[in-house]
Amino acid sequence: MQDSSYPTLAEAARIWARIGLLSFGGPAGQIALMHRILVEEQRWLGEKRFLHALNYCMLLPGPEAMQLAVYIGWLMHRTWGGIVAGVLFVLPGVAAIMALSWIYALYGNVGPVEALFFGLKAAVLAIVVQAVIRIGSRALKNSSMLAIAAASFVAIFGFAVPFPIIILVAGLIGFLGARAGLPAFRGGGGHGKVGDVQVADAETLLGEDSPEHTRVNRAWALRISTVFLVLWLAPVALLFAMLGPANVFAQIAGFFSVMAVVTFGGAYAVLAYVAQEAVQNFGWLAPGEMLDGLGMAETTPGPLIMVTQFVGYMGAFREAGGLPPLLAGTLGGLLTTWVTFTPCFLWIFLGAPFIERLRDNKMLTAALTAITAAVVGVILNLAVWFGMHVVFDEVRGAVSGIGLDIEVPVLASIDIAAAALVGAAVVAVFRYRLGPVPVLAGCAIAGLLLRALSLA
Repeated sequence: MQDSSYPTLAEAARIWARIGLLSFGGPAGQIALMHRILVEEQRWLGEKRFLHALNYCMLLPGPEAMQLAVYIGWLMHRTWGGIVAGVLFVLPGVAAIMALSWIYALYGNVGPVEALFFGLKAAVLAIVVQAVIRIGSRALKNSSMLAIAAASFVAIFGFAVPFPIIILVAGLIGFLGARAGLPAFRGGGGHGKVGDVQVADAETLLGEDSPEHTRVNRAWALRISTVFLVLWLAPVALLFAMLGPANVFAQIAGFFSVMAVVTFGGAYAVLAYVAQEAVQNFGWLAPGEMLDGLGMAETTPGPLIMVTQFVGYMGAFREAGGLPPLLAGTLGGLLTTWVTFTPCFLWIFLGAPFIERLRDNKMLTAALTAITAAVVGVILNLAVWFGMHVVFDEVRGAVSGIGLDIEVPVLASIDIAAAALVGAAVVAVFRYRLGPVPVLAGCAIAGLLLRALSLA
């Protein structure tokens, strides 16, 4: 162990606040940031323990980077350490998305703001395509994984199969495949090396031994899980009882609570589910507005899943009932955030002491691998769906019957300016390998220029 004093919770909070403010770039960037600060700079924990925690978080629904922060905070300072780490990781994003949601609701149709989001849509579409390729290159290692990805795409694009069912079936296939000993389902879906500097556990504050409070304690696990179950589900039950299932706040609470349980695969997979339900079923917002929300999440700190706060905001804003729309939107956004992130604390506090039993479970690892393959197909559906609605002004149903429900764009309705901007964003991402922030900034500026020239 190095010669450094163990930080107090207040000192640790300052580190977590710094991480929260700098956590741009999606989960890969956020995980790399935590590794640099916590492993390389602060030396709170070493490489082996960091990867152990990260690979466990990959097994969970929800944002893995945020849950990794909760896990490490719990390792360092028990329950309150995990709560402080998790809250500070998402708080900057909550504030930023809420401010942008207000601006969008008030001024989204005003020329400059509309032009800004016109440009952001093109950049986000290119980034989603990049996510398909990046995740696919890692997950589709054999023909079985490719088949799962293809089947998930057909299921969600052609037959509108709900995302939770796709995930459950994929996980079951992976589980049974591993149980049968099939070679295609061997190997892990976990992270390997994260940073350039590898730090041994023995050289860190936590050292190689597990802290006393991380020992399995079934009584503590029962108490903490009860507390967080009540915090999560009591408001949901109260809203359903007081307002009825048709009320927008009850719908938000119920829908995003279900999402919190099935959101394997990251924010892009979640967006496919949200688009399927929030746009097509609930009618809370339009397809293009989903891209606007993702643009907000891409350009602000915190998990990309923060886009759901924007969805909840717009849903409540437009179905405010007797409340002022801005107040209703604010409450809807905060409610969404609450039911999205509160379960993350439950998964960590309940499951973390038992991870030694889960870490080397080959069947669970195979289930995760199959789910990741399915997520590739789901994100591909998202890219196609977004692409049709960004590049074309009109999309209509073309094939229906025997369960099929396929939409295709009207070719004559192509938006030349949008298509050109998408093409430029794709070149910037794949040819020049620019990161998300410069691509988003460049496309936003291009959108403003095109609007100034009356070309968009």
